Amino acid sequence: MPKKGKGKAKNTVNKAKHTRLMKQKENKVKLEKQRNKERLKALIKKINEQKKNDSTTNNT
Repeated sequence: MPKKGKGKAKNTVNKAKHTRLMKQKENKVKLEKQRNKERLKALIKKINEQKKNDSTTNNT
């Protein structure tokens, strides 16, 4: 009879590979968030400049 309470044997063979892949995934998500944030900042800056230019041309 099998021993009770031991559970399934740990898989340590693929542990390093799994850790590497998970870190790659985390870095990818982090990079995407950063790129999106930079893109939005640039877009907001561009829109604000357009508004500024439009308001100056309307005043003259």
